[in-house]
Amino acid sequence: MSSPTLSSAVVLDRLTFRWPDGSTALDAVSGAFGTGRTGLVGRNGSGKSTLLRLIAGDLAPTSGRITATGDVAYLPQRLTLDTHARVAELLGVARALDAVRAIAAGDVDPDRFDEVGDDWDVEARAAAALAEAGLDPTFLDRTVGELSGGEAVLVAIAGIRARRAPITLLDEPTNNLDREARARLGEMVQSWRGTLVVVSHDVALLELMDDTAELYGHELSVFGGPYSAWRAWLDAEQDAARQAEKDAKQAFKKEKRQRIEAELKLATRSQMAKKAAEEKRVPKIIANGRKMAAQVSAGRLRTEVAEKEGAARSALDEAGRRIRDEATMKIELPDPGVSRARRIATIGDAERSWTIQGPERVALIGRNGVGKTTLLRRLVTGPHDEPGPEHAAGADAGPGYPAGRADAGPGYPAGAEHRAGESAPAEAGSPVMAQDLLRCVAHTDRIGYLPQRIDGLDEHATVVENVAARAPEIPDKELRNRLARFLIRGAAMDREVGSLSGGERFRVALATLLLADPAPHLVVLDEPTNNLDLDTVDQVVQALRAYRGAVLIVSHDDAFLRRLDLDLTLELDADGMLTEVDLGA
Repeated sequence: MSSPTLSSAVVLDRLTFRWPDGSTALDAVSGAFGTGRTGLVGRNGSGKSTLLRLIAGDLAPTSGRITATGDVAYLPQRLTLDTHARVAELLGVARALDAVRAIAAGDVDPDRFDEVGDDWDVEARAAAALAEAGLDPTFLDRTVGELSGGEAVLVAIAGIRARRAPITLLDEPTNNLDREARARLGEMVQSWRGTLVVVSHDVALLELMDDTAELYGHELSVFGGPYSAWRAWLDAEQDAARQAEKDAKQAFKKEKRQRIEAELKLATRSQMAKKAAEEKRVPKIIANGRKMAAQVSAGRLRTEVAEKEGAARSALDEAGRRIRDEATMKIELPDPGVSRARRIATIGDAERSWTIQGPERVALIGRNGVGKTTLLRRLVTGPHDEPGPEHAAGADAGPGYPAGRADAGPGYPAGAEHRAGESAPAEAGSPVMAQDLLRCVAHTDRIGYLPQRIDGLDEHATVVENVAARAPEIPDKELRNRLARFLIRGAAMDREVGSLSGGERFRVALATLLLADPAPHLVVLDEPTNNLDLDTVDQVVQALRAYRGAVLIVSHDDAFLRRLDLDLTLELDADGMLTEVDLGA
């Protein structure tokens, strides 16, 4: 592990930050980031995003100091976008670009020349930045609303890169990026000039880093090497720590046993001396002398064994402190009672359809902007056939469920079944857009949906208030007990949702979804691994593999999807066509 050096670009000196409610996000954190590329890792809620906001000047520290060697550019985890703004504005070149164009058209206002400064080649540089990000250079005059979420993130990163700030901070930059966009971002990172600090749970991106920094237990440590090297070091260190604790326990038990044996020996000697004195087998003066000598010897022995036992206890405590708290989410999905013969949903395009049946796990993949999220929303909020008896037609379907019942929609009459590979019914009428060719019908109204953007929570309400609003029948004490299983504990339950990290927000949203009663037949997840630490991803994988209902999931994370033992993977293209694919091993 390294420490601050002369090559450090950012130095933290006992940095502390507390939220307005008094909860501590960072406590006396000291450390430094070097001048190369650093991946910052840590569990959700450890303070990574808060630390970046402090370095960027978005938040002010409660105490302590931050020293940076130059200007800081910052990409937040939750990119707030004005959809009506031009791409040139997101790139940060709109004023200079407009001024150059105005001058070229004959405008001689001195203010125009001031706005240009030395950026006469701004349009060429901006177009080059877009091209480097894999985007069309003609996007400059389009609105942000015309871009997909992944394209908007790439534009924002391209803009930061074009400004050439000495220090750049990126918070979860691969969220919502498809495979091609992730590869493009990787190329940009590899050729990045200046200091780059990236908060990410994307292992492929972390492998491109020069150093790996970890925020754990309010301490920042930096390892010289990419994520895999750091992970191997940490695993070895933890194995050694567990062995040291095991050895320390044995040593402590030995010293404790020897102290007990010494006490028994001293007690036996004392009893024998007392008996001899009572029987007057030795003169009183000799007996008193022996008693005094025995007391001195006993005191010395007690001190010696107590010191050894105390040293063994200290060694055990120290070994125990080296072992990390392995607390993880205990996600126990309820049993929805779905039989293997039960039809859950049907999705398809203009030519084929696939039926999700029983507890199947299905993935939907495809490039940004092709309509994956649109398809999920249609499935969740659109027409349903065969509602369960728990939810009568027109009734409120309960927390996490779309309400009521409607016709199955054009193309899929209510009750009709379409097997995998079977042609979907033709639809009469005029030509339609590619996405309009997609067909999706739920055969149950018990659907739990976790959208890509977790924006259905009340930002100004507490965690408990948000969850209680969706599960009003659960008593407060029981609700808090259940939240603890999602690692939402103590004061965190009473924090406003707006102050939570992305991973913490996910846990709150997931808790809200899973507290629904009755349990959903179908769980629909849109990019669930965004913002999640790797331990939480492991828990989500285990829970979904064990779930006895159906799962439909959209993700660009191939490694995550491969771990789910999927029954079916469908790829959606820009023409609105679905293709069955194999993700491979």
